[in-house]
Amino acid sequence: MKRHFLHRVALFVLVLTSHSLHAKLDAFSIEKHVVTLQTTQGEVQIKRQDGESFVIDYLRDGQAQLPSFALAYPRQALPVKVSEYTSYVTITYAEQAIHVDKATGRLAFYYAGEEVVSEKLGLVETSEHRGFSFQLDTDEKLYGGGQRLLGMDRRGHKMPLYNKAHYGYTTESNQMYYGLSAVLSDQRYAILFDNSAKGELDIGHTYADELRFSADTGRTSYVVVLGNSVQQVSQNIAKVTGKQPLLPRWALGNFASRFGYKTQTQTLATAQAYIDNDIPLDAIVLDLYWFGPDIKGHMGNLDWYRPNFPTPENMIQTLTTQGVNTVLITEPFILSTSKQWTNAVANKALATNIDGAVETFDFYFGNTGLVDVFNQDAANWFLDFYSRLAQQGVTGWWGDLGEPEVHPATALHNIDGRLVGADAVHNAYGHQWAKILFEHQLKTQPELRPFIMMRSGFLGSQRYGMIPWTGDVSRSWGGLQGQIELMLQMSAFGVAYIHSDLGGFAGGDKFDAELYLRWLEFGAFTPVFRPHAQDNIAPEPVFHSEDVIDIARDIIKLRYALTPYNYSLSLANSMTGEPLVRPVSFIDESRFTDAKHYLWGDAFLVAPVKVAGVTKQAIDLPEGVWFDYWQKQKWTGEQSISVQAPIGQIPLLVKAGSFIPTVSPTQHLKAYNTRNLHIAYYADAAVQDSTYVMYEDDGASPQTLGTGAYQSIIMTAAQRGKALSLLLTVKGTYARAPLQRTIHYTVYGVNNLPQRVIIDGKHLAESQWQWDELTNSVRFTAELQQQAQINIIL
Repeated sequence: MKRHFLHRVALFVLVLTSHSLHAKLDAFSIEKHVVTLQTTQGEVQIKRQDGESFVIDYLRDGQAQLPSFALAYPRQALPVKVSEYTSYVTITYAEQAIHVDKATGRLAFYYAGEEVVSEKLGLVETSEHRGFSFQLDTDEKLYGGGQRLLGMDRRGHKMPLYNKAHYGYTTESNQMYYGLSAVLSDQRYAILFDNSAKGELDIGHTYADELRFSADTGRTSYVVVLGNSVQQVSQNIAKVTGKQPLLPRWALGNFASRFGYKTQTQTLATAQAYIDNDIPLDAIVLDLYWFGPDIKGHMGNLDWYRPNFPTPENMIQTLTTQGVNTVLITEPFILSTSKQWTNAVANKALATNIDGAVETFDFYFGNTGLVDVFNQDAANWFLDFYSRLAQQGVTGWWGDLGEPEVHPATALHNIDGRLVGADAVHNAYGHQWAKILFEHQLKTQPELRPFIMMRSGFLGSQRYGMIPWTGDVSRSWGGLQGQIELMLQMSAFGVAYIHSDLGGFAGGDKFDAELYLRWLEFGAFTPVFRPHAQDNIAPEPVFHSEDVIDIARDIIKLRYALTPYNYSLSLANSMTGEPLVRPVSFIDESRFTDAKHYLWGDAFLVAPVKVAGVTKQAIDLPEGVWFDYWQKQKWTGEQSISVQAPIGQIPLLVKAGSFIPTVSPTQHLKAYNTRNLHIAYYADAAVQDSTYVMYEDDGASPQTLGTGAYQSIIMTAAQRGKALSLLLTVKGTYARAPLQRTIHYTVYGVNNLPQRVIIDGKHLAESQWQWDELTNSVRFTAELQQQAQINIIL
């Protein structure tokens, strides 16, 4: 941990003699819980916010500030206590504290009485850049920067803060689609640089002991997030930047997607192929051919290409009756050759140049302008097209190229009547696009949860329902190998639904069944299951050989069987900010840099196969007792083990003390219900008590959490000697909730024939339960209304 503040003052005074960046504290005040520091260099405002966080705004006379994109507004400052001492001022609340050095104005942040991070040079301003400098400890490790392939510990790297496409990437990348101007340290703090402008993040690269954020322009503001663990800091980031609203349940299902379906006939035939092959399907995604006959020249039409899609309303209705949702791609570029160009110009919907004319430029798809999503009038023009498509039955949106892929620095955006250069808001473009679309859908379709898939955003984009993916990854083993790192780096900062194009998107000379199926295995334990690729090789399993179809079917049906568990993760994320995918550091902070394994919720440790020819997989177990999900072998933690890894069975461990609820898979999630629920409990004497909560609601209403229209099925276990007690309690309700459930129990870790099984005080006959010696498990069935008590005498 950081050394105590007073021990470091003398050292800092020496360092600062060559800088004028810190300033003497002249006075301080507090009004409406906002602490204002008056220094010889200007004013600093400090506001405590949700998630054990502090927002620090450096204000300078004459320096315009853009609005915050990172923070979940509106937020009032929360109460703090301010105390003055001889050489410093403290701002405190519970375990959180800031010490302000009177001589230098330097801020140091404390948690539970220990310093965790401090400014080094504080606000750094030059004629070209503005940003902040912080002190790094010698052995400190940090996540940060968002989508990059640099290793989990980003210490020692300098990276651009400028969202930019990286087509066909494999195992290395320093600049990608969705960067984050933030770090999360193993010292249990995070710093968020609340500036959307083009910039740079230097994590101990130029100077080993310095973390520095800088930008060409924009806000002089940062947020420090604290907590009692790495996991808590991660959840607190989601609280201060905004938790993800609930997704429709169908978003956890299987998607048919490619670049792209060219006709209405092909689209319907693809959905039917899933039904014919008994593979569940919940959505089909239409790429750019829905609005044009070929790739170039049509972007911005924003309407169906009727020669190939003659009756899209009928197509959508047919898909809907099959339980399949329709998702359409849109882009923010309006080509000068598109049907909407004249309309867009007339309605002033596009970003302009310094002369007030539309800023036009050439890129891969043609000559174009860019929708000014920051301008409310332009946004309204754009959103009218979404309304028309939604009225036809479209239920999901795919926003592509939203970095934006091309964004001339000479383009100007209108924010509340103020013209702002493209570089100042570049990293917030996709964020703002998601915001206007999210708010529009809630207004026009208040009964539906928005589905908004986009590949670029900013800190806090998740609060607008954004579902990002990792871009145009190479269809290769190298492409697969970087996906855990990308997923974990984003998830830890609140971006919970990050996922990849399963199977890989770009290139590939021939179909590699092993690579494809290994990627699907991995995808079954990621937030979104969406195979997608260039269509020279079919990304859908239904267009491959029978043996590939059979294995893919099993993988996808496992995904659907786990819907109660997965959907509970989804609801819990919206309630607490805890991500679905979690680094192992959440349970063992000594493994901060682990990118070979990850956690899927609390129960699963996942170790995907990422190289060809593997039949066994080494797994480094965290502390605890773990079960092989497939073989049911039990292992003691903190050792390296080897498990069988046949294709179709991802190496997967379950932590002792876990409850895993499942259902029988259905063709789509509209047919999902939990009237018949399977619950597996993994017992071990080392885990005396455990609790798990399964959440259920109608799967569609945006108001579930606000109105309390959901059920919590609380599962507890207590093991004392040879007695194992299981208790299920149902709390809450929602429309059409089951009045009764039939629960099919399997309890693993039962090494000997039980003496008896008792349900709600009644002894079961021996014929009513079964013990399996091969899997050391006991099975039985119980009925559940509001509560069920099970006792197993071992």
